[in-house]
Amino acid sequence: MTNSSMIPVTLIPGDGIGPEIVNAVTEILDVIKAPFRWDKQIAGMAGVDAVNDPLPAQTIESIHKTGLVLKGPLTTPVGKGYRSINVTLRREFGLFANVRPTKTLIPGRYDNIDIVLVRENLEGFYAAMEHHIPVDNDPRGIATCAGYTSRKECNRIVKYAFDYALHHNRKKVTLVHKANILKELCGLFLEEGRKVAKNYEGKIAVEERIVDACAMELVLKPENYDVIVTTNLFGDILSDLTSGLIGGLGMPPGANIGEKAAMFEAVHGSAPDIAGKNCANPLAVLQASIMMLDHVNRSDLADRVRKAIHKVVIENKVRTRDLGGNATTTDITAALKQAVQ
Repeated sequence: MTNSSMIPVTLIPGDGIGPEIVNAVTEILDVIKAPFRWDKQIAGMAGVDAVNDPLPAQTIESIHKTGLVLKGPLTTPVGKGYRSINVTLRREFGLFANVRPTKTLIPGRYDNIDIVLVRENLEGFYAAMEHHIPVDNDPRGIATCAGYTSRKECNRIVKYAFDYALHHNRKKVTLVHKANILKELCGLFLEEGRKVAKNYEGKIAVEERIVDACAMELVLKPENYDVIVTTNLFGDILSDLTSGLIGGLGMPPGANIGEKAAMFEAVHGSAPDIAGKNCANPLAVLQASIMMLDHVNRSDLADRVRKAIHKVVIENKVRTRDLGGNATTTDITAALKQAVQ
């Protein structure tokens, strides 16, 4: 493969267990000769330690150049003055769609889970202005939060979900909302969702669910759901719920998609308590890399990695501690490198 055919990718190892699991994934990708040229950058506490900035300008510049990111878990420094790094990245690069597929790998409490949650990434309460109103002698007696949704973004995220469903041979999209209470905020989302759905009649089925009913049904009958699309806050909560259906945050990947950039990541935390102990599970970042391979139209390589995961984890039962096994990070990495050959 010539250097000119390689795809530049900003690689952010992250904090805690991030460098261990990201290194494991790049080793596996090297075996299959994935067409990526890594531009290694720092963020999170690594950025603070190096240049006193959790999101250094050099990292932002790299992403502007590559438009593609593979990222390990980051730690946002505690204290005022530091915004969420993930939220900042999403807004800086217009990553409007958060895509979280959750699919059963190891049978357990639930079998045959196969749900994709599409979350609006830029608006809602995560983009809100917060204020305090004094009451009596308390200057912070009332806290207010003004979230918002726009017709444009509601339309764009629902259209993305329906297009995703079509492209991936999905059958149904569920619009999740709270328009019975938040009549304007969620009402606009539902209004635009219904408009978009009409363009897919006969191709993709559509249904509507109030968010609390959806949460209950996801626990009782998760098989009823296929693709879910919802607003920012609800999507954040429900995507963790769906992760719980397949064993927790250590398994599913996440993608943040924009018109000019895309970021693929583990959705779990940096787990500093187990950093350096050679016991971290690299599967979330590995599955994020599978999504990235699909994104750059190398599904042939993505399928090789998918098959390797099934062989190693399901057939050969090579599993890290969080999956009920005793394999080290090194063990499962070596097994996966062998399996993808």
